Amino acid sequence: MSTALYRRYRPESFAEMIGQSQVTEPLMTALRSDRIGHAYLFSGPRGCGKTTSARILARCLNCAEGPTDTPCGVCDSCVELSRTGGGSLDVVEIDAASHNGVDDARDLRERAIFAPARDRFKIFILDEAHMVTAQGFNALLKLVEEPPAHVKFIFATTEPEKVIGTIRSRTHHYPFRLVPPAAMLEYTEKLCAEEGIRPDGGVLPLVVRAGAGSPRDTLSILDQLIAGSEGDAVSYERAVALLGYTHAELLDEVVAAFASSDAGAAFGAVDRVVQTGQDPRRFVDDLLERLRDLIVIAATGPAASAVLRGLPADELERMQHQAEVYGTARLSRTADIVSAALDQMTGATSPRLQLELMIARVLTADEPPVAPAVAGGPPARRDAAAAASSARPAPVPPAAAPAAASPGVPTPAATSAAFGASPATRSATSPCRTRLPMTR
Repeated sequence: MSTALYRRYRPESFAEMIGQSQVTEPLMTALRSDRIGHAYLFSGPRGCGKTTSARILARCLNCAEGPTDTPCGVCDSCVELSRTGGGSLDVVEIDAASHNGVDDARDLRERAIFAPARDRFKIFILDEAHMVTAQGFNALLKLVEEPPAHVKFIFATTEPEKVIGTIRSRTHHYPFRLVPPAAMLEYTEKLCAEEGIRPDGGVLPLVVRAGAGSPRDTLSILDQLIAGSEGDAVSYERAVALLGYTHAELLDEVVAAFASSDAGAAFGAVDRVVQTGQDPRRFVDDLLERLRDLIVIAATGPAASAVLRGLPADELERMQHQAEVYGTARLSRTADIVSAALDQMTGATSPRLQLELMIARVLTADEPPVAPAVAGGPPARRDAAAAASSARPAPVPPAAAPAAASPGVPTPAATSAAFGASPATRSATSPCRTRLPMTR
């Protein structure tokens, strides 16, 4: 029975931490200069090294050669707090998720009064500190504010805003962050070399992507792939199937169908996605990720290899050809359509329908707009007639011959003359003003 990778490779010093220099460097400087606080607050996403850093800080404080920024690793305290050690009596780890009330806070206060059993400090590490109730924090407030000289507190939490302000203001707050993909990829490559594992090209980028910047999650996923592989090789097909990502060949096929406006190939790929039981949302997400990579390649040119680290050389060359054929403008329009479809698929009752509509929108995005139909025949015939009409010169209308005046109907000239004449004249000439004899 083997130990999990994230436990076997848990850092034992600040120098072994990856991607957290904004935390490790100030802490090491404070340890070297002997400016050590009495309470610390470590916050950040899960699996990024908060509890590990708390244990390393405890090793640095209680090392026989300390306080030091680099534990010796051989004294009793360092051995007990190592990754294989059983723990120290003077370093108390408390799960605040299950010990979060007033009674637990009172018990901690009673334990903090006593001096360390052997080491320099008595250190309390409160994991998941945001789970402590407000009453529990208030019961701890006086102790955290003015602790005995031998007591140190380290709070670790993923939600620092839930730690009451009176506690936060009395701690040194160090925010942790997710590890960048490049650093995580380099770390997994080094780990595979030490373990004698030979992953196929493209496996480690998938592992890093699935880990989402968390070293613990990344190593857990890699450990699962290694456990389910034959020998010392990890195949790309097995990694894709296990992690649920879309195979690169299928993405290449869809992109090629979009570039050539091949509706048959595009809808055939959609059918394979559904028939194999793959989640349509995952497919659209992977397609959007591929379009993003193609846009980066089209925009950066030869410098794309430095931006898209971890891509095999043959895959990068193939994607460079796709970006050149597709074009930056079309790639941007396609990415907008795919991104909108991904939003619409959230909570949709028929994801396949949304996926097929997305394919149709992408294929018709570059078609010229059709003129609106008007009455007078089929559109094609009307367009041809309109073109022929615009090509011919407009006919000159013939001069109108004077029409014979009908009796009782005034001509325009007569009407104009009548309106321009005096009232008496208009009365005499206008037929509308003929007076009729009045009868009684």
